[in-house]
Amino acid sequence: MGKGFFEVPMAINEPIKSYAPGTPERDEVLKQYQEYFNGSIDVPLFIGSEEITTSKTRIMTPPHDHKHVLGRYHVAEENHVKKAIENALQSRDAWASLTWEQRASIFLKAADLIAGPYRAKINAATMLAQSKTIHQAEIDAACEFIDFLRFNVSYMSQIYAEQPESSEGIWNRVEYRPLEGFVYAITPFNFTAIAGNLPASAAMMGNVVVWKPSDSQIFSAKVIVDIFKEAGLPDGVINVVYGDPVMISDIVLASPDFAGIHFTGSTHVFKALWKQIGNNIDRYKTYPRIVGETGGKDFIIAHPTAKPQQVATAITRGAFEFQGQKCSAASRVYLPKSTSAEILELVKKDVESFNPPGSPEDMSNFITAVIHEGSFDKLASYIDQAKKDKDARIVVGGNYDKSKGYFIEPTVILTTNPHYSTMETELFGPVVTIYIYDDKEWSNTLKLVDSTSEYALTGAVLAKDRYAIDEATKALENCAGNFYINDKPTGAVVGQQPFGGARASGTNDKAGSAQNLLRWVSPRLIKETFVTPEDYRYPFLG
Repeated sequence: MGKGFFEVPMAINEPIKSYAPGTPERDEVLKQYQEYFNGSIDVPLFIGSEEITTSKTRIMTPPHDHKHVLGRYHVAEENHVKKAIENALQSRDAWASLTWEQRASIFLKAADLIAGPYRAKINAATMLAQSKTIHQAEIDAACEFIDFLRFNVSYMSQIYAEQPESSEGIWNRVEYRPLEGFVYAITPFNFTAIAGNLPASAAMMGNVVVWKPSDSQIFSAKVIVDIFKEAGLPDGVINVVYGDPVMISDIVLASPDFAGIHFTGSTHVFKALWKQIGNNIDRYKTYPRIVGETGGKDFIIAHPTAKPQQVATAITRGAFEFQGQKCSAASRVYLPKSTSAEILELVKKDVESFNPPGSPEDMSNFITAVIHEGSFDKLASYIDQAKKDKDARIVVGGNYDKSKGYFIEPTVILTTNPHYSTMETELFGPVVTIYIYDDKEWSNTLKLVDSTSEYALTGAVLAKDRYAIDEATKALENCAGNFYINDKPTGAVVGQQPFGGARASGTNDKAGSAQNLLRWVSPRLIKETFVTPEDYRYPFLG
């Protein structure tokens, strides 16, 4: 046990570096980018104290230069997944009994390593692996990841300090135990910070983890592993496997010691996993915690009083930053007829000012590549369909090319059908669809926004009229877990805007908050009576 009530360092959001021309951080990250680009790495499985290579490997390539090989990673077989579970469980007792301030120190050190010597490494790796611009990499892989670690330590200390009242002669206290078993973390390609946070948040609360990163993010996931190792995370606490997701999940979810899943990814995969967990429920020693953040079909609705330039900027940034590959990206927009022409012209002007999609190494590029060929082909098919359909037309963009990189031109579709396919289907790319409503139909359009999508992740309203803002806030209460007023629907900051949505967008457990960490503990109430009764008779018996 610790010998004191410890206050952790105050968590503040990591300042975002500019990477402007001539800055040292720009020179450092470009140097690291070139070193990675010209090198070749071999990424093993990380199971217990071992770095395991296997007979099967896959190559890693940058989405913006898919013929260039960065290295390879090793693919797990069934025995490796079972070994990862065994190592996690073998490590559990020692890790769970470690005092909380010692666990906190590891992750605080990891945050400082990212802020310092690993900043250029994790940003350059994210630029290469996920084709993020340096600005997108900085706010994700560096700043958001640092914030997750530091704020979660602060939330952890607050959780442990939360204690029940005690009455005369009684002392009540609560222990926040880790879950009995292991946690399975499945992480997406699009945010390095999420890839690090999902296993780390569970581990921070004393749990052991089997982590499966996205195949498209393994290059930067390797940097996360390096950081955790240097920070002093004991072997076996987070075990890392790659490969066939169905095979890995089947083995993990069949284990009686499976205690929870921390997931970010597609809605249909999460639903399938939930169903699989339900079918296996009789196998488990405890009811597993199921935490997931999934898809989105995020909206912007502009009121006639909104400033056209502000609406246009919200669309351009909200839809096209990181090629729209954010669960929160704006992908359906509702514009009032009275200002729509001006807004559309401003958006068109913005898009036409972009450089053609290219490498993030060229820091004049706002748009790079989508993650892989499957994503490219899906987006191209919807763009082609919009060119054919009578109820849709391309306002700007609409071109694509995958000869060198998976480049999709930022595309704006205008439709006369509020239920057009791209108004309802999650595309996960730089394609936004706009519907124009009659100004007098404002209230009915709010109902349309609420009822159109199965998702409920993010949304935004832009208006000067405060009555309109109030009406929208109430009418759209259930269709966005993160709701933005006079802003784009992206860019949640840890410690300021806890992130998550409901409906088909997930369990809304709010990553980057104490609410999420509470999912990874199982409280035990201890009541201690100082003077124990020795007579069963109560006074009413006379």
